[in-house]
Amino acid sequence: MDKAYDANDIKILKGLEAVRMRPGMYIGTTGSRGLHHLLWEIVDNAIDEAANGFASKIEVTLMDDGSIMVEDNGRGIPVDINETMKLSGVEVVFTQLHAGGKFNNENYSYSGGLHGVGAAVVNALSRWLEVEIKRDGKIYKQRFESLYDKNTNKIAAGASVTGLEEIGESKETGTSIRFLPDDRIFDDIKFSIDTIAKRLKELAFLNRGIKIILNDLRKDHDQGQDTRKVFLYSGGVIDFVEYINEDKNTIHPEIIFLEGEKDDISAQIAIQYTDSYTESIFSYVNNIPTSEGGTHETGFKSAITKVLNDYARKFNYLKEKDKNLRGEDFREGMTAVISVKMRDIQFEGQTKTKLGNSEARTALETIATDQLVYFVEQTTNDHVIKLIIEKAIKAAKVREATRKAREITRKKNSLESAPLVGKLASCTGRNASINELFIVEGDSAGGSAKQGRDRRFQAILPLRGKPLNAEKKRLDQVLGNEEFRTIISALGTGIDEDFNIKNLKYDKIIILADADQDGAHIRAILLTFFFRYMKELITEGHVYIGLPPLYKISKGKTTEYAYNEEELREKIKKIGRGYTVQRYKGLGEMNPSQLWETTMNPKNRSIIQVNIEDGAQADKLVTVLMGDKVDPRREYINTYANFNKIDVFQDMGV
Repeated sequence: MDKAYDANDIKILKGLEAVRMRPGMYIGTTGSRGLHHLLWEIVDNAIDEAANGFASKIEVTLMDDGSIMVEDNGRGIPVDINETMKLSGVEVVFTQLHAGGKFNNENYSYSGGLHGVGAAVVNALSRWLEVEIKRDGKIYKQRFESLYDKNTNKIAAGASVTGLEEIGESKETGTSIRFLPDDRIFDDIKFSIDTIAKRLKELAFLNRGIKIILNDLRKDHDQGQDTRKVFLYSGGVIDFVEYINEDKNTIHPEIIFLEGEKDDISAQIAIQYTDSYTESIFSYVNNIPTSEGGTHETGFKSAITKVLNDYARKFNYLKEKDKNLRGEDFREGMTAVISVKMRDIQFEGQTKTKLGNSEARTALETIATDQLVYFVEQTTNDHVIKLIIEKAIKAAKVREATRKAREITRKKNSLESAPLVGKLASCTGRNASINELFIVEGDSAGGSAKQGRDRRFQAILPLRGKPLNAEKKRLDQVLGNEEFRTIISALGTGIDEDFNIKNLKYDKIIILADADQDGAHIRAILLTFFFRYMKELITEGHVYIGLPPLYKISKGKTTEYAYNEEELREKIKKIGRGYTVQRYKGLGEMNPSQLWETTMNPKNRSIIQVNIEDGAQADKLVTVLMGDKVDPRREYINTYANFNKIDVFQDMGV
């Protein structure tokens, strides 16, 4: 008889036990992203001190023992006794969930992070954590550890092992936190210097005048890397836009800067136009990236459209008979960074990266309108506004041409995907949630893939030539390219304003190209197309890179495959003497069974899911790889020559 289910079966996790039991609920994953999330929680607390005017410097140091330290010169965590908990402020912060100084507006006007949950979560998921506080002329220290208790057969999460000790005197103030992530929780506890540097650089841009220092004291750090980086930007978001656009062709050197405050919501906005055909808008609320936009972006866009249309009519760029230009016309080629500071943030969307506060729309529309009107009324800015209006008028004409091209595409698609005849090998299954589309380089590899696939859920689309570089082409030109039209038809989502991810026919879109320079170029072209015109495919996790093996190692009836040189050495050592090695020059050299076994079989294959961790960095990289300027591209390729490594795509921020 089954055991009865009663109230005694309901488990109550005390203190920090719940965090260790379900770490994913607090940091999302126990992989690399979750590991770095620990650091962001501590850094965010230091940034909050700085953003509210209490600190001017933050220092992050990677230690040789695997731990990491974050120091700031803020006020220092309170050390007095909390009357409710009967514990010191330090112990409350590091051992109690939902405890912190950010739940009212008396200590922090604005804050990001988890509002007090962060420090306790970091402690719970660390082997040990040490905190040192300089405050009120004294220095205090306390250590916490997650130790195995033989009596209870459990790990005591983040328990205090020393108590708060007074260890010296100091005229300075601030907090230093050092922790070692728990290798019993995380897949790997090695921090990425590149990932950390990118985020700290972004934070320095968003908080002008705050010095952020990154030190790498690990003995095994990359020899080519600087062991000390300093990020300090007096221009803030202005410097941010300059950085994003440094490899683009700008149409005016001046950066438009708008700044204001309304109803306790402050905003800083920097804008510069380039000769590109897409918009690049990056928004943040209390330093948190809002990659899905939200009400603040809506207010900003409304202001831009109204003010520039009014200006265009006032100075006869638009005649009485002309229709108003659309917002998308004014945003073509725009690079903008929007940084908003506000209280009581409300996020929407599954990924919590879309701002939902209705008051933010009103505030941003008012701030942007007032500031932009002031900007356009200055005669010294006439040449800038003229360039923007003229570009928008051209964009409107192209929009009309694109509409006609889209109509042609719709008609072609209505003929049961006429462009796909002889190309797409469909799968027999109709369950989009498990179906896969392989976009394969070349007819030869496409033929092998068609024969080797599992027809029930795998479709094959061979590319017979290189598609256009979407970074340098207008949408009407993209729609005129047969390879892109074929891809659009195969996916079923439409494109641009017709795009609807609900119509996607495949859960996975896997780019399968040779592991050489041409293959890397094709991957870059396809990723650029998806990034610029079908970004939701990436943000929703549908785009992948297939990794074919580089080597085949044979000995008698034994066959092994290696995906890089290090793996090749390991396989050779494993297989012993008398082996032969074949270096694959392309996918076409593999027969159908080999291609299935190594690259297409879900049980054996290696694929990389493409995602966007840093929108601004991804935008900049696409410009470097696919834009007009040669030197930045050459420098990047010389640094990251091996496009068959997962690390490369992580370094890209894509």
